[in-house]
Amino acid sequence: MKKNWWKILSAALLVYTLLGGLLFAVPRLNIVNETIRALYFHVPMWFAMVFMFIASTYYAILYLRKPVITYDTYSISFATVGLVLGLLGIVTGMIWANYTWGSPWHGDPKQNGAAIALLVYFAYFILRGSITNQEQKARLSAAYNVFAFAAMIPLIFIIPRMTSSMHPGSDGNPGFNTYDLDNKMRLVFYPAVVGWILMGTWIATLLIRIELVKEKIEELEDEQTR
Repeated sequence: MKKNWWKILSAALLVYTLLGGLLFAVPRLNIVNETIRALYFHVPMWFAMVFMFIASTYYAILYLRKPVITYDTYSISFATVGLVLGLLGIVTGMIWANYTWGSPWHGDPKQNGAAIALLVYFAYFILRGSITNQEQKARLSAAYNVFAFAAMIPLIFIIPRMTSSMHPGSDGNPGFNTYDLDNKMRLVFYPAVVGWILMGTWIATLLIRIELVKEKIEELEDEQTR
């Protein structure tokens, strides 16, 4: 029970996010209005995605330094969860944009950068699927993983801030400055970030366990056939 406290916390925080996101008052901003509540889901998913990709890259680097197959298992599991969270972030962002900007896809620099970054990670999975040799697959995908993360940083965090964007933090839409000063939204937003990160980590650990069991079964089958 003590080891699983963070799993219970992740579920509790997400339930709190849902309830708080629906019940707590939010600032009344022009155009945005009640749709600002999407912030509790859209942005924390991106935070969690970045955390998952950091973890995936970390284990990829460990594998490149010392080729232990467990590192590759950790890396692919975190990358999988990161990609799913990224897709959820894109979808929730499109729903939000449809109400505030008038269309799901506005060609905003951050939207385009996020889409390109996810395509780069899609290529990571395609690369893994195209190689049959396990050692070669792990080595090449680990090297590509480092490149994918290095490409994601400017695509999501740097280029959109250097160009005119409707997202907050750039020239196009400074409206969320009000959010930055709203303590009621902070009470939901920060727990939501922690909750999504913990939930993503929990799902990744489940994937890791499944892969480790598969590897153990394959080892036993190899021993029996010898």
